[in-house]
Amino acid sequence: MAEPAADPGRTQPLRALHGAGHDRGAGACWSADQPGDRRRGAAARARPAGAHGVSLDRFPPDFLWGTATAAHQVEGGNHANDWWDWEQQPGRIKNGDTSDPACDHYRRFTQDFDLLKSLHQNAHRLSVEWSRIEPKPGVFSTEALGHYRQVLSALRERQLEPMVTLFHYTLPRWVSAQGGWLNPETAGRFATFSERVLAELGDLCTVWVTLNEPTGVAYQGYVLGEWPPGHRDPRESATVLINLIRAHWAAYERIKERHPTAQVGIAHHLRVFDPLRRWSPLDRAVSGIYDRLFNRTILSSLRRGRLAFPLSRLAKAQGPQVSQDFIGLNYYTRNLVRFNRRLPREIFGERLVPAGAQTSDLGLEVYPQGLYLWLRALAREGHPIYITENGVADRDDRLRPSFLVDHLRATLRAMNQGTVVRGYFHWTCFDNFEWTEGYAARFGLMSCDPRTQARSLRPSGRLYAEICRSGVLPASVAPPAEPPAPDQAPAPAQLR
Repeated sequence: MAEPAADPGRTQPLRALHGAGHDRGAGACWSADQPGDRRRGAAARARPAGAHGVSLDRFPPDFLWGTATAAHQVEGGNHANDWWDWEQQPGRIKNGDTSDPACDHYRRFTQDFDLLKSLHQNAHRLSVEWSRIEPKPGVFSTEALGHYRQVLSALRERQLEPMVTLFHYTLPRWVSAQGGWLNPETAGRFATFSERVLAELGDLCTVWVTLNEPTGVAYQGYVLGEWPPGHRDPRESATVLINLIRAHWAAYERIKERHPTAQVGIAHHLRVFDPLRRWSPLDRAVSGIYDRLFNRTILSSLRRGRLAFPLSRLAKAQGPQVSQDFIGLNYYTRNLVRFNRRLPREIFGERLVPAGAQTSDLGLEVYPQGLYLWLRALAREGHPIYITENGVADRDDRLRPSFLVDHLRATLRAMNQGTVVRGYFHWTCFDNFEWTEGYAARFGLMSCDPRTQARSLRPSGRLYAEICRSGVLPASVAPPAEPPAPDQAPAPAQLR
């Protein structure tokens, strides 16, 4: 249990690790009740409002509007990876849920893409399942590759631009048995897998994400022990992070050698870490450490072509001078950080949310200003940006309409100040299997009942469809209604 906040009237303990631009543009009012480094390159330089075809109140006509999914969370039937084995262990997943059938998307993808197209989306982010494609070492399934070829062709037929993720948390059982990301050989195996996928599917997709949230993999699986393989050793987490960076470097070089026009990057989970008490040097120090470890280490390593501190203290690895063509940003929340000497495992940092703040069903603060701040910071990296995930767990769809508009307004504000943002992928289109939360956390613009597979569009889905169609944000959104009285206190959650 977290200690009482320094000022109970201002803060409350954080129950999760996952979070304002409120200037209003032109448009109609909408109600849910209705049906840090050196600048590099010209792309990073500030431009006046209206640059890149952006106006003060609308997105450019070539902006990508979509939703994001992950194979294991929506497909169903993925029984040959480490996460499926994890789900079979009692107590690992809320309510004993498993990822089969999830959304049965493996069989229903054409109907699902018809739904997305009808909602005026023009892009879709998805992942391919490594354990389906390479069920045994060096053995590639023509059936699985053929299936994903059908999936990407179906997107193309509907004028939905695909963005494909090669690793979204799951490892084939045989890779896990050989040590997973603790084994340095996994980096080369991942590069070989990536090369084969591009050889088979590269003509159907231009934009590729090698890794989704590598810091989340290292932290959840090797510090907290809440994801596979369930270890609790910070030294192992550093090794995992090093091998993930090596995997990206190796995959990037293999892909670019054979597909030089492919656009390749990482989807980074980034959040704002602010000191709870700005006057406290300890709070400032701990929040700075969190920012460096969770946010900056991989970004710095990719920029420099070598491992950044503190990983550089553990290994001397080098990669290509250029190893990303874009930056993928997964943004959810902010954490206020307070020094707590009783939490050495948490780097002596206690993460909090402000009392009275809007919070999701998982206890995460809704903080659109953080998205704006990160977009402006990433502009200095000199690469275009895709918002590869942004969403909120909101079973009753109270927060999601205003969440959408406020975060998109923060995006437009950054674009009007010169930040090059090419697309926005909302997490997610359908309620799905949310890892250790099972089916309890509802992120979808549409509900999906895993028992009946019935899909139902939420009011926020209608709102997003209108934004996708027009590129214009409503001037305001009706404030969320008061939440219903909870049956119990929210359970602890974690990085998505």
